[in-house]
Amino acid sequence: MQIGKEKLLWMFEKMHEIRIYEETMAAAYMEGKLPPEIQKGLAFDIGGGPVPGEMHLAAGQEPVAVGVCAHLNDDDTVVGTHRPHHFAIAKGVPLDRMTAEMFGKVTGLGKGKGGHMHLFDNAHKFSCSGIVGASMPIACGAALAAKKRGKNWVSVAFFGEGAANQGSFHESMNLAALWKLPVIFVCEDNQWAISVPKNKASSVEWVTDRAAGYGMPGIRVEENDALKVFDAVAPAIARARQGDGPSLIEIKTDRYFGHFQGDPETYRPKDEVKRLRVNDPIPALSKLLHAQNYLNDSQEALLVQQAHDAVSHAFDFARMSAYPVAGDALNDVFVLTPSAMRRLA
Repeated sequence: MQIGKEKLLWMFEKMHEIRIYEETMAAAYMEGKLPPEIQKGLAFDIGGGPVPGEMHLAAGQEPVAVGVCAHLNDDDTVVGTHRPHHFAIAKGVPLDRMTAEMFGKVTGLGKGKGGHMHLFDNAHKFSCSGIVGASMPIACGAALAAKKRGKNWVSVAFFGEGAANQGSFHESMNLAALWKLPVIFVCEDNQWAISVPKNKASSVEWVTDRAAGYGMPGIRVEENDALKVFDAVAPAIARARQGDGPSLIEIKTDRYFGHFQGDPETYRPKDEVKRLRVNDPIPALSKLLHAQNYLNDSQEALLVQQAHDAVSHAFDFARMSAYPVAGDALNDVFVLTPSAMRRLA
């Protein structure tokens, strides 16, 4: 599919923004996690610092997010995974409110109550979940709503290759095919389901081999390349908008960080990440843009600086925002009152 200069530059800018964001979050997250007492044998303090809890980062996986989201519009729905930042950024979720959510601040998307694995932005039709495989039934629901309303909106369910062995994968694929729902299932194959390699957990080499069993196209992208992702996704998007039903796309991508921040990564070959970074997709796209005279050195420097500025502003906003007060703990959540519990008994 032909892609214009404006879209290419958008993809390049967003890939930089995602990479800078993830690297910045990696540093912020580690603040207070390794106190001096660690030398005395105390464990990694997962609750310490300004960003408590787990943190899953997607540096290296930028092509999946931008290659897919470059096709989407404001009315389309994206449902991400527990590693969601690249999808959120590509879908247009505000960096400041997203970051504030991870810092547990009242200005966050969920007023600081959801954290990084439970981002929800109704205005940009984006959500994610910490439950493995949860994106698929949710995306089917959004697709069903679009179909019932007679809209040509599509929904995208992102998930990892490990989630393709969950029951939700098979149930969602069957339902989407049966009802011809406008949903695109996108599998990010970064070769690691936490610490388990794909060939130790899956009965097929490619998840897309399973598409035929549900009567839908299965499309493979064997390189971590934004343009190849963009081209592969195009027919799936068109098929969904035309009412012809779902597609399954599998994209081989690379995870530069551990499964979570603080992961010792003892399961990975010691030189694996170094080898993967040789084919970093961001310099590869830069080279293409320069070759086509879409970008020169000064223009690239400006785009990168703008991305740095946007990320810096978001983190400053999050750090300066207020924490929720204790009295707000039960606001905006479902609470069963004593009388309601008696009625249910």
